[in-house]
Amino acid sequence: MDVELRGITKRFGPVVANSGVNLTIRSGEVLGLLGENGAGKSTLMNVLCGLYRPDEGEILIDGKPVTFDGPGAAIKAGIGMVHQHFMLVPVFTVAENVVLGVEPTGRADYLDLDAARAQVRQIHEQYGLEVDPDALIENLPVGVQQRVEIIKVLFRSAEVLILDEPTAVLTPQEVSEFFEIVKSLRDAGKALVFITHKLNEILEIADRISVLRGGEIVGEGDPKKLSTTDLAEMMVGRPVSFDVVKKPYEPGPSMIEVSDLVVLNENDSVAVDHLDFTIKSGEIVGIAGVQGNGQSALVEALAGLREVVGGSIRYAGEDITRASPRARHKMGIAHIPEDRQRTGIIPSFTVAENMVLDTYYDERFSSGLEIKWDKVRENAAQNAVEFDVRTPSVYAAAGHLSGGNQQKLVVAREMSRDTKFLIAAQPTRGLDVGSIEYIHQRLIDARDEGDGVLIVSSELDEILALSDRILVMFKGRIVAEFDASKGPVDKNAVGLAMAGAKA
Repeated sequence: MDVELRGITKRFGPVVANSGVNLTIRSGEVLGLLGENGAGKSTLMNVLCGLYRPDEGEILIDGKPVTFDGPGAAIKAGIGMVHQHFMLVPVFTVAENVVLGVEPTGRADYLDLDAARAQVRQIHEQYGLEVDPDALIENLPVGVQQRVEIIKVLFRSAEVLILDEPTAVLTPQEVSEFFEIVKSLRDAGKALVFITHKLNEILEIADRISVLRGGEIVGEGDPKKLSTTDLAEMMVGRPVSFDVVKKPYEPGPSMIEVSDLVVLNENDSVAVDHLDFTIKSGEIVGIAGVQGNGQSALVEALAGLREVVGGSIRYAGEDITRASPRARHKMGIAHIPEDRQRTGIIPSFTVAENMVLDTYYDERFSSGLEIKWDKVRENAAQNAVEFDVRTPSVYAAAGHLSGGNQQKLVVAREMSRDTKFLIAAQPTRGLDVGSIEYIHQRLIDARDEGDGVLIVSSELDEILALSDRILVMFKGRIVAEFDASKGPVDKNAVGLAMAGAKA
């Protein structure tokens, strides 16, 4: 099935999200769709999925014009979307999630779970999407949950699959497995749209690339003839530097001292297993590791969001093991959480309100009796400009921003404060190359100004580029340490340590 978008324009009040966009999606092909945060990618795909009605233009399927009055009509036409933030019910099984809303029924209209399981297994065998139909979603790793989302779409007979930032939360191993799934879908004749900010990935998986900027298609091409530099410049409209430049490594006194730290996860098993490390002022320490090896629990313990059951955390010589998150904020500790939607923002609050979530009580914004809303709005407007948070207004709900702009909002809130120690978990997840360049520079500036910086990232290249020292976590313990201050670190050695191999 081939789909063509002709002259698609979509406005939200005075904001033009898409302007005369022409795009062709062909069966048996992976179309890579690139663009900055807020470039109009999600809006365009939401038009194709029936979530939005275009103000101008038309959609054609196999040469025939179609009109969608809602997502159901798009699904019936064979168009399905796998969203960046999964839409699964955690306490339901795989099979229950897959058939939700289109449940197969037997006699007396009872749910026929055996039929559901059989259909899940059939899709799994046809496309290599291995998953247990009876497994609970909440017990599955992220990579397998994504397979469930794809099975959901295929169960509804989708011929066009839109994959929105599909590798944003996947480990390198899961990305490789996912690419094999994408190739099998393409080879089976499906048409795929692959939306991402990761330039190396788009060059590897796409058969054709289109670039959106400012709501318009500004470039198209063959990935075999393009480089990451070409794509970055098309996306941002200017040359982008991928090189990280830092001052010579001159660390100061210890900022954070973690001693014999033990932290439990949600099911009371050990997530952080007797950890010892220090972070000095004026250095960036990167923690590498496959997601799920205790990094999240460690970050939450350092931020005061998770109880420490053993050991201690000292900050500038003071024991903060039991200190509250607010006490740590007042001391100059900032925290960029790994999940912007779950713990980074309140989607229903405005951009301005989210900018002061952890400082609303400060005398800059509060008289003690009421909020100084003029100061809150002024702060939000200034941060939005400085950190390129693209929003129609500081009064707009944060949940209406694109994922990348939500991330920039969180980064702006934390890095605009006067800090001494910054915990940055997945700081550039979902960001475009221009924003990544800017955030990396802010992290380096903080380090060069004497702050201690801890970066936890699933992007190994990011860890290698920014860190002065690299710690590798595996099963809750630090299994290797690399000194990156004296020159490039062997990426393969770090990767082997991430997999648990001993040096």
